[in-house]
Order: sequence, then C-alpha cells, then structure tokens
Amino acid sequence: MSLRKILISSSYIAALFFFACTTPSPDQSISEEMRYTEQYRPQFHFSPDSMWMNDPNGMVYYEGEYHLFYQFHPHSTVWGPMHWGHAITRDLVHWEHLPIALYPDSLGTIFSGSAVIDWSNSSGLGSSENPPLVAIFTHHNQSLADTGSDLFQYQSIAYSLDKGRSWAKYPGNPVLPNPGIRDFRDPKVSWYAEGEKWIMTLAAHDRIMFYSSPDLIDWTLESEFGALTGAHGGVWECPDLFPLDVEGEEKWVLLVSINPGGPNGGSATQYFVGEFDGKHFHNENPGTDALWIDHGKDNYAGVTWSYIPEVDGRRLFLGWMSNWQYANQVPTERWRSAMTLPRELLLERDGKGYLIRSVPAVETEKLRGEGIRLEPGPAKGSLDLWPIKDRAYPLYEIDLVFEYDPSDEAEFGIVLESEKQEQLIAGFNTRTRQVFVDRKASGKTDFSEHFPGIHTASYQVSREGEIRFHAFIDLSSLELFVDRGALVMTELCFPESGFEHIQLYSSQESVKLKTGAIYRLKRSW
Repeated sequence: MSLRKILISSSYIAALFFFACTTPSPDQSISEEMRYTEQYRPQFHFSPDSMWMNDPNGMVYYEGEYHLFYQFHPHSTVWGPMHWGHAITRDLVHWEHLPIALYPDSLGTIFSGSAVIDWSNSSGLGSSENPPLVAIFTHHNQSLADTGSDLFQYQSIAYSLDKGRSWAKYPGNPVLPNPGIRDFRDPKVSWYAEGEKWIMTLAAHDRIMFYSSPDLIDWTLESEFGALTGAHGGVWECPDLFPLDVEGEEKWVLLVSINPGGPNGGSATQYFVGEFDGKHFHNENPGTDALWIDHGKDNYAGVTWSYIPEVDGRRLFLGWMSNWQYANQVPTERWRSAMTLPRELLLERDGKGYLIRSVPAVETEKLRGEGIRLEPGPAKGSLDLWPIKDRAYPLYEIDLVFEYDPSDEAEFGIVLESEKQEQLIAGFNTRTRQVFVDRKASGKTDFSEHFPGIHTASYQVSREGEIRFHAFIDLSSLELFVDRGALVMTELCFPESGFEHIQLYSSQESVKLKTGAIYRLKRSW
C-alpha cells in the first residue's frame, strides 16, 4: 500500500509556521491561585483553561488515560477557526490540560471527529510493537465554502505514536473526499470485529452515512440511514454508534445530534436503538417521536469513550454543556463552555421499546464532602434544607425521593436560591406529567432571548406515586437525573455567586419526602 501524495504548497508551510508560533499557553496574567476561580467557572466540570470550547472529540481510553479532545479556538472566547484542544483524566474527575493536538492547515480548520487505537497497524502508520492512535476528523475549508461550493468538508486522519502527545497528519489527506454534500462531517470510527473492518458513522446533512475501510485510508460507502426517521428540525451532526447489552442481548445504539430542533429549542441529541450488521442500521424503536438523550437546553454533541477495558464494561458519555442559540453570548470572560459530568449509558426495554438511562459515572462520588441525611416528612412549604455557611463554593449533590398521591393535582420539587433571591426551580407536575426546570429568575439571563424560560419534558413515572430527583449543582449549571436517569435535564444558569440555599416546595400537603441526602461537593481543580 503506497501513500497518496499531495503537493505541500507555500501557503501550507506558512500556515504551519503561523500556528506553531502562536501556540497558546495558559494566561500568565492570572496567578496560579486565581485560576479556575472566575465568576461562573465550573468547579467540578471540565472547562478549558481559557478561550472557546465546544464539541467533545476523539474520546478514547488508552494506557490508563481517558483522552478528551475538543473543538477549540485558542485566540478568542467566541467560535472561530477550529483546532483540537486536548486534556486527559485518569479518574474522570480530575483533569490535566495538554497542548493543542491538531492545528488548521492548507486543507482547512479541524472540525469534529473521533480517535481509534489501530492495534493491528492496519493503516501502516505505526508498527506492531507500537500501534498508532489515529484521529479521524473533518477538514473544513472556509475559503472553498465562500465560493458557494458544496465540497468544503472532507475527512482526514492524523496519527500519534507517543500516547497522543504529538500528532502527524497523513500526507494523503483527505482520505474521504466530499461527494457533493454541503454538511458532510463529524466521523465516528470504530472497529467492527465480525466483519474485520473499520466503520465510519458520518453525518451528511439530514441523515447518517456508513462507510467501511480495511485500513482507515480507503473508504467505501455501505448505506444511509435516517432521511425519513427521527427529528429533522435542523442539520444532523456528531453521530456515535456502539453496542449495548439489554437483558443479555446486544443491541446497537446510534446517537445523532441536531441543531436546531431540540425538544426545548436549539441544540439536542437524539438516539435510535436497533440492529447493525456491518452495512445497515435498522431502527427497532417504534413510532415517529424522537428519543432524546437529554431534554434540557444544554447538552449537545455528546459522544462516548472508545476502548473502555472489558473488565470495566461501561459505555461512558460526555456532552458539551451549552446550546448554539446562545453559546457565543453566555456571560463568561476568560473562557467559554464546559462539558457535562461523565455519564454511564444503560439500555433497557420499556413499554414502548427501548430506553437509554443516563446515570452519573460512579467516579463522581469522589467529589463528595460532608453530607446529611434528611428526615422523611411533608414537603409542603418552603422547607430550607441546608443554608450554607461557607458560601465561596456552593456545590451540591442532591438525592431526593418524593411520594405523592396520584389522584391529587400537585406540583413539587427543589428550589435553589441565592442571597440575592435568584432562583432555579426543578419540579414535577402531576397533572401535566411534566418534569420542568424554571430558570427565568436564575441570575443573569438577559444576554439572549432564548435563555430564560421554563423548560419541560413529558414523563411517565416508572413507579406511580413516587419520583426520584438526583441533581448536581455547580456554580453555573444543574444536571437533573430523574428516576435513575430515565429522563435527564441539563441546564446552565448564572447566579451572581451561586445558590446558597436549598429548599423543598409542594402545592399539596400529600406530597412527602420519602428519603433524601445532600452532599457538599469538592472542587476538582
């Protein structure tokens, strides 16, 4: 197999020189003591040291390290020419920033993609003794797009022989030219063992295209999926394809992000469950309603880590905690955006088909500090559960089980309140059968008309008369897991200094707190 050659133009060399000379370093104007203490800065979620971040990319576990690459603009806090930023974690809680992995070049900027371990060295880019890490990503050629051409996105690869610390681009890029589709991007690649081939799951405007390859270089179109299935309110992006076990049977899950078209407006991620035979994906969930991995406003472009050891066996997910409706306007200064907590995805059958549960990775328990158990009793009225004395970092994990009379019309839930009477409310309405998050008065909201509001999700409780709320509250976010992740809502919020008070409320005396626990959470930085 010979490598395809390309001419290295003077503009390409100039681009390499420019980006090599402008490699960003941590902002030296801020002391080490002040890092990660800015207003609204997440204290136990991943965020970049500085500048703009969006989609998670290239998530792979290798030799004890969970790699996270991400869409990164090192010269601004708004979206711009994309690079791949890079960080690692060994415990899913504490993160180490690494230098930028991939820079723009003459073929374009570096859009989203994935990474694989080429154990058999099928690509010839490493050796049997030192198999390469191979990144597969979209080159985005803005100059070509400006001409009106539809051919400005195509797929390329790069490789690393030193655990992802340095990367070389394949000289024959692109490995998958654009066939004439305007939005042709975000390759998620995995090894399909039964067919002994690589499978690329690719977003192509309003559908998914599956390609196969023996070597990560030569690709063949196998099939398409989704043109008449799922939500189509916007462009499809950032797919992922993987198997999950359900009652001893293997099913395949396909994640597809969409922007706009989410259940509460803007960006969101839908999923499909069915069979994949190495060529075609067959959706087995009946009906035409979209299934959402998260019903909140702020979980987008999420994908899963590859190569989790079999002894572990989990499928771990991470999403970008923002929404394209206002991502460039959120009120942060030195940095923009964060990722969700790592979540384990679990598949089960329900009355309608298949359901994905999302639960916080067990490693998040390492964040727990002091905790209290709550006494069972009425949830009527504004019961102040835990006024925080140390208000510097009001970070919580809240785990509550409510009991209610299904014959009553009741609304109940949690109120988070600041000293300035800013409020974030998460609740359940038994009449409408909706879980909701109200962030109308949650702090700073005037940066976008799309930000304030009450966001809802229809929910049929799994156990009539009982519902569990499991929530994580950082300085600028709420992640609410209902009934062990059967429904999830992720929401940003920007109170001036965090929420110092936790309260319960209920419209009916019949609503009771069955069990409850609250933990103070520790900073991870």
